[in-house]
Amino acid sequence: MIKTVSLKKIYTTDEVETTALNNVNLEIREGEFVSIMGPSGCGKSTLLNLLGLLDNPSEGDYYFMDEQVSQYSERKRASVRKGSIGFVFQSFNLIDELTVFENVELPLLYLGVSGSDRKKRVEEVLEQMQIMARRNHFPQQLSGGQQQRVAVARAVVARPKVILADEPTGNLDSKHGDEVMDLLNQLNEEGTTIIMVTHSPSYAERGQRVVHLFDGHIVTENIKDKFHV
Repeated sequence: MIKTVSLKKIYTTDEVETTALNNVNLEIREGEFVSIMGPSGCGKSTLLNLLGLLDNPSEGDYYFMDEQVSQYSERKRASVRKGSIGFVFQSFNLIDELTVFENVELPLLYLGVSGSDRKKRVEEVLEQMQIMARRNHFPQQLSGGQQQRVAVARAVVARPKVILADEPTGNLDSKHGDEVMDLLNQLNEEGTTIIMVTHSPSYAERGQRVVHLFDGHIVTENIKDKFHV
């Protein structure tokens, strides 16, 4: 599903050149749950942004679903993202002025899904995430755990091939963090590919593979037996 070859990302200002990623080679198969770990500033979020087509690499190649997407324009990246990639962020990124239902519905509006289909699909995913009773609430009326459930619902409503989760439990207590991880594991068992950045070793172990980054490099990978070839 995903393959990077000698991926490099350099950020340049007038005075400083910073190499965020350097020679990253990574393959992720359809249906995998891959955790990415490493200290702050090691390039985890940069890698996730590149994999999610929110940015282009400075050097190297990136293949998504066998498509070479490394230097796509923003318009072409947006076209590939729509319906294929779902995002879950640490800060939820919900729109305060929209209800739970409207927040989850938003990706389907961008995809041009009809009103009746939108209603059906949003209600299905709200039931799945056990937040149907909150459908008419606004984000500020919800707990942190409930907001992250809404964020996960929004990420999956378009039935993406892959979900990218950047510290999805970072703002949650352990109880709500466990609930969000259970949701991600459930989605993975149903066939969705999950790529998650986390600082938590115990949550990282929920995946089938743990990739460790340090100073922009992949330094180790831990693979569980069932994914050995």
